[in-house]
Amino acid sequence: MPGDGVQRREKRGLGRGLEALISASPLPSPTSGLVMVHVDDIVPNPRQPRMSIDAESLQELADSIREHGLIQPLIVTRREETSVEVAPRYQLIAGERRWQAARLAGLQQVPAIVKEATPQQMLELALVENIQRADLNPLEEAAAYRHLMDEFGLTQEQVAEKVGRNRVSVANSLRLLRLPDEVKSSLAEGRITEGHARALLGLDRPEAQLKLLKIIDKRGLSVRQTEEAVRRLSAQPAPAPARLPISPHTEALEKTFRDALGTKVSLTRSRRGGKLVIYFYSEEELQSLYDLIVGRAAQDEPRRRDAT
Repeated sequence: MPGDGVQRREKRGLGRGLEALISASPLPSPTSGLVMVHVDDIVPNPRQPRMSIDAESLQELADSIREHGLIQPLIVTRREETSVEVAPRYQLIAGERRWQAARLAGLQQVPAIVKEATPQQMLELALVENIQRADLNPLEEAAAYRHLMDEFGLTQEQVAEKVGRNRVSVANSLRLLRLPDEVKSSLAEGRITEGHARALLGLDRPEAQLKLLKIIDKRGLSVRQTEEAVRRLSAQPAPAPARLPISPHTEALEKTFRDALGTKVSLTRSRRGGKLVIYFYSEEELQSLYDLIVGRAAQDEPRRRDAT
């Protein structure tokens, strides 16, 4: 039902929405308003956040447009005249999928709202429309947020306000861009969900994320199972870094300590000293080491005092 769709959009937080952005500036009559535009007079939006369009769904939309016409208008802006030659007069702001489907359906003209828009507004409008229609995959949405921040100097709070989201949602979306390329490919291709991807962000090391990704793919783990796997892996201590080769002299010292103490000993040198690690594997071994080191030192103390 239409009412249900409105409620879902409101729950998602897109309170400002496309209409508010469109009406953010006046629409003076000779340069803006609803007009019929030839499809070949339009060029794509270079800041379109959508990276790919499914061919099958595009054909389905084209079939529908061929039968019923294009019900919702495109949003375009007038291009600056740079040549007297015949050239496209409009640049698309929002509605690229509908424009491509209209061309595929053989339409010569399409309804369009003409709006004066800055480059930033062009990205905002395209982004908001795609979010409202759930047409962007999570990475496309995150990349568009990053584009707004990098190119136009917006903060996360400002981006959230522009697109009608809360700051936490924007921040969580941006975190997806930190994932390894293999994880991002799986997300873009729909082999894992955004929930899986966010769960993988709980692992600090890319190697661990990729390892768990393979398990998700092999076993078909749900998001909840993935979150549980991340909790288990995070509780495990990180593997110790590989020890660098030691010099023959240090190796000989280690052997002397092992022979004297009767247990494993690790000697590590640095420019400002180093560390000597003595291992024990039971309380009895600890007591034996204590007696051997501290007891011997206690026996030697009276001799040192007498000598002084």
